Amino acid sequence: MIGQIIHWLWLGYGLGEATDSQKGHNTMANKTLKETRFATASSVMNKNIVTIEGKQSVADAIKLMRERKVSSLLVNRRGKEDAWGIVTRKDVVNKIVDPGKNPKDVKVFEIMSKPLVTVSPGLALKYCARLFHQAGIRRAPVFDGKDIIGILSNTDIFNAI
Repeated sequence: MIGQIIHWLWLGYGLGEATDSQKGHNTMANKTLKETRFATASSVMNKNIVTIEGKQSVADAIKLMRERKVSSLLVNRRGKEDAWGIVTRKDVVNKIVDPGKNPKDVKVFEIMSKPLVTVSPGLALKYCARLFHQAGIRRAPVFDGKDIIGILSNTDIFNAI
């Protein structure tokens, strides 16, 4: 019976809020399953965007990631017609540490990913998750058509359920 009630809640039949024990650990703080189902990229994204210039060294990127406690940096565009890039801890490990390169001798633009897969602020989390899976990515900037307004990660999506 409890399983059926939760299923109905998930489908949006509006039977009220399930208790924490009924929900288990699949809960966003103070949200019903119905509300979580309709969560969007902008409702769970991280607004803390940390940027770096592509011409800076990977050593600078490592230092900035540590100082700001982030796992990725958005690489600024060189101009209006350029695309944004992203550099992640995984890029540093796979492209610097593994081959034994000195991070002071390598520029960010040499190891970043570019162009980026982006998501729109209103995109439902289930579609964000599908896009991440199909594109083989773990995070994507949230782009409102003019600016990047946040970063959405698998962790953000996971924490929303």
